[in-house]
Amino acid sequence: MRGEKILINNQIYKYSITIILAFVMTVAMPLQAAKAATPANLSYGNYSVDVPDLQFRLKTMGYFDNEQITTFYGKMTEEAVRQFQADYGLKADGKTGEKTWTEIKKSSANQKELDLLARIIYAEARGESYKGQVAVAAVVLNRLASDEFPKTIKGVIEQSGAFTAVNDGQYKLTPNSTAYKAALDALKGNDPTGGALYYFNPKTATSKWIWSRKQTVQIGNHIFAV
Repeated sequence: MRGEKILINNQIYKYSITIILAFVMTVAMPLQAAKAATPANLSYGNYSVDVPDLQFRLKTMGYFDNEQITTFYGKMTEEAVRQFQADYGLKADGKTGEKTWTEIKKSSANQKELDLLARIIYAEARGESYKGQVAVAAVVLNRLASDEFPKTIKGVIEQSGAFTAVNDGQYKLTPNSTAYKAALDALKGNDPTGGALYYFNPKTATSKWIWSRKQTVQIGNHIFAV
């Protein structure tokens, strides 16, 4: 599953998640200018509105060790891309072409997507343990990697009937720092669910279908399943 495929060099984690969290909670644009839907092919020396999106995604995964997001594709960006490519079995040339963009988007989030992921964590699992909150985020990302679900984080979260908190309005609540931290942990490959695509509360679930799914683990009030 997704968590088993992600192999990240330990050196990438030389700064703490607290520093990353401080960054994502305070980062300013040019992220809003990034055209992530149709990104350009990028390489060293390029200036592009797509570079901030790339750098932010790499930063959430622990590859880009720079406090400042810019529009310039410099040596630090090139090396971050090279490390990512090596870890994900891509040609490690430091250039961000179609294949690299595709793989990065499967395993990362831009600022807006990170906000949405934190919101669904807070809405669905703010009463759960930290592990339980990471688990909810992992389910979203496992669905993103599956051919059975929408191809964007927003699409997965807001798919009709997918999450109770979207329907009852809790999704509109403002997430706290713990939800953001859990989102970042999941984006870095932490999946305590064992690749689950679903979860439910055994005390309230009445669907025969959800009970028929193969269960992987129970964390707090949620059973996770595939």
